[in-house]
Amino acid sequence: MVTAAETQEPQPAELPERFARVLGDYERHLVSERNLAPHTVKAYVGDIAGLLEHASRLGLEDTQELDLRALRSWLAKQQGLGLSRTTVARRATAARVFTGWLARTGRAASDAGSALGSPKPHRTLPDVLRVDEARELIAAATALADDGSPTGLRDVAILELLYATGMRVGELCGLDIDDLDRDRNVVRVFGKGRKERTVPFGHPAAKALDAWLTVGRAQLSRPGSGPALFLGARGGRIDQRAVRSLVHRLIADVPGAPDLGPHGLRHTAATHLLEGGADLRSVQELLGHASLATTQRYTHVTTDRLRRAYQQAHPRA
Repeated sequence: MVTAAETQEPQPAELPERFARVLGDYERHLVSERNLAPHTVKAYVGDIAGLLEHASRLGLEDTQELDLRALRSWLAKQQGLGLSRTTVARRATAARVFTGWLARTGRAASDAGSALGSPKPHRTLPDVLRVDEARELIAAATALADDGSPTGLRDVAILELLYATGMRVGELCGLDIDDLDRDRNVVRVFGKGRKERTVPFGHPAAKALDAWLTVGRAQLSRPGSGPALFLGARGGRIDQRAVRSLVHRLIADVPGAPDLGPHGLRHTAATHLLEGGADLRSVQELLGHASLATTQRYTHVTTDRLRRAYQQAHPRA
């Protein structure tokens, strides 16, 4: 019997000093120049540490020697470990970003990763709520907040804002009170790489935010709460785990709804915008996607729904 531990990828061994120095420089580049989120930096650095450890085992001693053959060998090893196509594709991307940086900074004579292919990840359609399920979710949360409890008012405001804007959970948790423009019903959001965008929200979200800010927040606020828009039970800035937990908990009370977290509400918002007639470029800007191709996945969701409706309703489907 194979245990779970036996199927896990081995951790990279300690790197030779020259490789370790380059990896440290690359990590500083990701943090200070690209301004990536800590978890993204950790993932990139972990992937490249594995690549450099593999290169060392092949006998390479300098990033100048990192060639296409070594990169392909490393990816083949990932596939041999039974990792998913999505994971292997992500690591191929990490390798290409790294080799591009090596070439730009003179740590390699050429960009070996520019010719590196990768398996296409499986495109699975995200689960989303129907419009009636989204309404029922927020109605159920609102009913729970009828007692005026500060956490109830907060939870309604969080759900309304996530669904209204499609923002990421990390973006929501990072919001400060001053990021809201309550006169224009827009919120300033800092996305990946600290890229700033302005996102509108509707009157239901505005009403829920007003109730939270005028009644609920004052009851949870403590001297050290600072400017955070949403607070946890102890008065500090709410964290992502707490938001994920409350979204899963509240959606569980909606009969027949798929089990979704905050990212599922992001998928839902994007899908409902497109189904309501929003153009793809506008949705891209609202969600903060760097590439239109990322937003286009939601057109597959709407097309899939249209196809199912057609097959069920058309006499010659």
